[in-house]
Amino acid sequence: MLISFEEAEIRSKIIKAMAHPVRLMMVEMLKTGEHSFSQIFDLFKLDKSTVSKHLLVLKESGIISSRKTGSDMIYRLDVPCITDFFSCVTAVIESNVKKQQVCLCR
Repeated sequence: MLISFEEAEIRSKIIKAMAHPVRLMMVEMLKTGEHSFSQIFDLFKLDKSTVSKHLLVLKESGIISSRKTGSDMIYRLDVPCITDFFSCVTAVIESNVKKQQVCLCR
């Protein structure tokens, strides 16, 4: 059974939220547990406003949430199974590499 157009739009928004290398790295980092803004910021050579914007995109899509502790924000994955998507993406990459290798061998 096909999904509805509305369901496809919702899924698309979540996928688009992850469709940036920095946000993918953030999700991967948060897979290991909660991290403070400072820890996430230290991972990238970006200004604080850029890191904040990336976190906001993930937060608005429902992928992550945050809580304030003292003067720092703590971020966590709301739905850790989102990282299962990465395994699927890796399988697609490996499949494409195998296909290219077969083409080169011919």
